[in-house]
Amino acid sequence: MAFPSDLEIATGASLAPLNEVADAAGIPREYLEPYGSGAAKIKLEAIDAMADRPRAKYVVVSAITPTPLGEGKTTTTVGLGQAFRHIGRSATIAVRQPSMGPTFGIKGGAAGGGYSQVVPMELLNLHLTGDMHAVTAAHNMCSAALDAHLYHGNQTELDLHNITWRRVLDVNDRALRNTVIGLGGRLDGIPRESGFDITAASEVMAALALCTSLQDLRARLGRIVVGYTKSGEPVTAEEIEVAGAMAVILREAIKPNLMQTLENTPALVHTGPFGNIATGNSSIVADQIGIHTGDFLITEAGFGADMGAERFFNIKCRNSGIDPDAAVLVATVRGLKAHSGKHKIVAGRPLPEAILAENPDEVHQGGDNLRKQLENMQIHGCTPVVAINVFPGDHDGDIQAIKEIAEEYGARAAVATHFADGGRGATELAEAVAEAANEPSQFAVLYPDEMPLREKIETVATRVYGADGVDFAPPANKQLDTYEKAGFGHLPVCIAKTHLSISSDASLKGAPTGWTLPVREVRASVGAGFVYPICGDMRTMPGLGAAPSLQGIDIDEDGEIVGLS
Repeated sequence: MAFPSDLEIATGASLAPLNEVADAAGIPREYLEPYGSGAAKIKLEAIDAMADRPRAKYVVVSAITPTPLGEGKTTTTVGLGQAFRHIGRSATIAVRQPSMGPTFGIKGGAAGGGYSQVVPMELLNLHLTGDMHAVTAAHNMCSAALDAHLYHGNQTELDLHNITWRRVLDVNDRALRNTVIGLGGRLDGIPRESGFDITAASEVMAALALCTSLQDLRARLGRIVVGYTKSGEPVTAEEIEVAGAMAVILREAIKPNLMQTLENTPALVHTGPFGNIATGNSSIVADQIGIHTGDFLITEAGFGADMGAERFFNIKCRNSGIDPDAAVLVATVRGLKAHSGKHKIVAGRPLPEAILAENPDEVHQGGDNLRKQLENMQIHGCTPVVAINVFPGDHDGDIQAIKEIAEEYGARAAVATHFADGGRGATELAEAVAEAANEPSQFAVLYPDEMPLREKIETVATRVYGADGVDFAPPANKQLDTYEKAGFGHLPVCIAKTHLSISSDASLKGAPTGWTLPVREVRASVGAGFVYPICGDMRTMPGLGAAPSLQGIDIDEDGEIVGLS
């Protein structure tokens, strides 16, 4: 009998009333605002109301460097959250809301998979409570105000050739990457080059994810830099008098969304910043609530531990003041074999037969990636646990090889079958995480606020990525000097590079050495609160492939969604 699809499993789920889910988490019902039967907003007043409750153990889930196979990080986050109930403990999970661009593109949704999903999965993947659209509207309100400011005299003396604010849309549309706006007659605006990013790449999204209150969000929106004058002075959203309107649009979107897993574990779903140019983590305000909802709060960081987890440690935790107690590093046999560099794997195509054969030596070769990612956890003082996400057909010898790598670093390792077995398939993992979280925390950020921006970049490049050093292109050096002069030097750095390698070269697998990180330009997300160096050609607006997922998504004769994955 064929294993059911994610959508078939999700639509057959038995959902508990959200009031009961909130009760189990200790969230007072008076702070819930229902959005239909599948989700509810949580008022921010719940943060103060719950502040005196016991603090949960805080666990971040990351992974080895992603491969086209997918390592199952969200699925593991959900499965682990469900597993704690099976060992007599309580947990809440916190995850990002997926962008509809990838959902209708090639990646599919981000609700987890198999018997470890957030439900209703179709609600999660499609609109949810409208937060993504609110971010789109707030961002584009700023864009409209900026162009109106230029049209009506440009009192701030913005340089038309140094305007950094674009527009956003929550779709994959390569034709919008670069545009010319303001064409037509004199009344149609000032012609200039611009373009669109996907909403998940918006600085507004990152600011929403990193703010700690509505007033903090309002202040961050005001600090957004939309461009520079010819003398290099930054011009902000506050100066063009649009920050207040943006905050009003986001007044409801700042409230975290409460959902549940297939086993009725509370799930906080909030914000969805990009993982390669932004933080790739769910919101701080959701964690401020979740940290008082049970024994464990499990949150997910995007992409590999060199990306999302590094930003979780050095940006999110720095802003939230909540220190993690343990970290989970998801690894698969197939993923580590892919990192050996001996297999050509293409998304959507059958796996090479050789990768399915038992070969512990190959796991050890690709295991250099796991070794480096374990080291990346440990240099932040965070105790790691390796979650071996087992697929049908995985061989015992290959699984044992992963355990041996974990043992090299003094890390626990646990086999998990949560995709097929739900929470009961991750009880071994839950036990290991509970043990790790009970060890004394040695957490520390990697660099202090006062360290100069260049040194912050070099610190992450050499200590996390394993680079020999950093090569700053002339434009990057000039930009860094401008930002230090403008008072942005205290901000953390969020290095934008490929997520497909620990290095800046997507073709390099494992844990590359003997390379230099090239920084071609540097941008400042002052409102969100970080500076991001760009290393390579980073796409902020994805395109659709020849056969995107949208072609198989439809409504059946009963009005039900089909084809969503």
